[in-house]
Amino acid sequence: MVVHEEGEIMATEQDPTMELSMCKGGHLACADCRGERLGNQRQCQKCERGDSFDVRNTAMDAVLSSVRVECPHKGCGLYVTYHKLADHQSMCPLMPCKCLVPDCGYEGPPPALPHHISTMHHMPMHRIQYGKVLQLQVLVSKPWLLLLAEEDGRVFFLVGGVLDIGAPITVLVVCIRAGASPPPHYAAKLCANGPRGEPNGRTDAVNVEIEVTSSKDPGNIAVQEMTFFTLTPKLLAGAGLSRMVSLHIQIDKLTS
Repeated sequence: MVVHEEGEIMATEQDPTMELSMCKGGHLACADCRGERLGNQRQCQKCERGDSFDVRNTAMDAVLSSVRVECPHKGCGLYVTYHKLADHQSMCPLMPCKCLVPDCGYEGPPPALPHHISTMHHMPMHRIQYGKVLQLQVLVSKPWLLLLAEEDGRVFFLVGGVLDIGAPITVLVVCIRAGASPPPHYAAKLCANGPRGEPNGRTDAVNVEIEVTSSKDPGNIAVQEMTFFTLTPKLLAGAGLSRMVSLHIQIDKLTS
């Protein structure tokens, strides 16, 4: 909040502080101006005596607390109380999210990302239903998958990195949305299945269950958030860059 020299109050989106006090001369200041901006100089700079801002202006507090502003995210259209705007923006379902392709630079609301990624970057997208297993053949050299939930249109990005066969690999499932989003949250179950063996027809498998991270920047997730599991040669089919793994994916929707 900014107080002009004449005492005019201007609301700004950057500072949601609403508590107003005034000096004995009637000049106004918000809590932020009294504290961080003035430091130890908590006295009014407009008064000859330098009176402190020790009188709470409850009437103006009530006026400002009733001010409602529109969310600036395109397509949202929701009006919220001014001092709650920052909280709403941090979890707005239409907060612009970044394209997961490095150096792309595109940002848009989550519903627009599948069209952008599939048309501009030709990345295949697979539809998935919560609680049901999706079976895919995934190239070990390109372990990037884009998943679209049929129930609510939520977009998930699965990324993995293979170092050496037989060594641990990293895998992460990201829900492309605001990182501070409220429930529902999601969990993912992954199972890597090897080719059917001979003569008894048994297969080797590796299972992992991980928490789904929410992020507006899915291409820049910290390494420490990834989960490790191991792919052995028995789990792979093919050779060289054409090696593939049979991957079973299940995403569960958690309401609490």
